[in-house]
Amino acid sequence: MKKWCLLPDDLNGASARPLKLLELTAELFAVLAAPMRLRIIKSLCHSEKNASELMSEINTTQPNMSSHLNTLYKAGLLGRRRVGNRVYYYVVDSRVLMELLSLSCVMVGK
Repeated sequence: MKKWCLLPDDLNGASARPLKLLELTAELFAVLAAPMRLRIIKSLCHSEKNASELMSEINTTQPNMSSHLNTLYKAGLLGRRRVGNRVYYYVVDSRVLMELLSLSCVMVGK
């Protein structure tokens, strides 16, 4: 699981750290570039759901849903917990969602 944090002060300086932070930021945006993943995050912003519940809300196939959930989980944006034979997914940090919405509003408003 990755920890996403990029602060303006981190971009200053001569070390390799700023480059690594920029690479991580590019990876995060690549993960979020798929509209299906944004729909999944939006669906999970208020409550956790399993893949079947998500598929009933978002019209896609089970393999496609599983692939997107796995990508979001590996990126550290989603968490998961097992209850019996079901796996429930949830947004790890809702602040990420709020920041994305804020960024979208700023960019669309131009």
